[in-house]
Amino acid sequence: MSGVGGLADATPVTGAPAAAELEGVRIAFPGSRPKDAPFVAVEGANLRVADGEFLAIVGPTGCGKSTLLNAAAGLLVPAAGNVRIFGAPLAGLNRQAGYLFQAEALFPWKTVLDNVSIGLEIAGVSAAEAKARSQDWLKRVGLGAFGERYPHMLSGGQRKRVGLAQVLIRDPKILLMDEPFGPLDAQTRQIMGNLLLDLWSLDRKAVMFVTHDLDEAIALADRVVIMSAGPASRIIGEWRVNLERPRDIAEVRLTPEFHALHREIWGALREEVVKGYRQTEGAA
Repeated sequence: MSGVGGLADATPVTGAPAAAELEGVRIAFPGSRPKDAPFVAVEGANLRVADGEFLAIVGPTGCGKSTLLNAAAGLLVPAAGNVRIFGAPLAGLNRQAGYLFQAEALFPWKTVLDNVSIGLEIAGVSAAEAKARSQDWLKRVGLGAFGERYPHMLSGGQRKRVGLAQVLIRDPKILLMDEPFGPLDAQTRQIMGNLLLDLWSLDRKAVMFVTHDLDEAIALADRVVIMSAGPASRIIGEWRVNLERPRDIAEVRLTPEFHALHREIWGALREEVVKGYRQTEGAA
């Protein structure tokens, strides 16, 4: 169930290319002044995400979790190393990925239905078909009667449901999620987590899910990867989550297997969290 150090091959079919693969990735940002050395956020990251795998990435604040996600999205170009998507080198934006950010990406002046359909319309789908498909997706996320409302008329959890429909309607092969449920209360996070698992189980997209919440990571994922405190953060361990599916997030957290795995991962993660906290204190 656990394996600290080298990353195991997660591809379920021999020879099949990974949905996303980062090999020796180094990500650096220019210094604040011309003579300053670059700031190295991530160093030597090796990560392989199988098609259909749900991967969670956890680590201290500022360790580069979102940076790895942005490299897989093609939003950042590594200073060294390679990013491959389904075996092909990534050049430019990753058009096979959908990205759900922590911050909402809803247009406040558009209705919920229009917010969900806009991506299809931009892609050339007729307005009538886009709206029909959007209405279907709103039903899937439990908002079938909310299409004519505006974002300010929805709760935080409802807006997250709209965001999920907005991404999934485009049928991406890879789903990138950066603390998507972070701002929500604990009960709503559980509801959203179960909704995500229900939708994911229908076609098993590859998922890269960034979170600070270790409980959430274990409850959702097939595999949990942890990163060291930065700078020059590294991937320092991975754990298989051998908990049966389908899962209910509230129920799975009560099982002895969940608690045993949580203790094991937290044993490795605790020191990195403390390091990250001390660095934050020092910066302040």
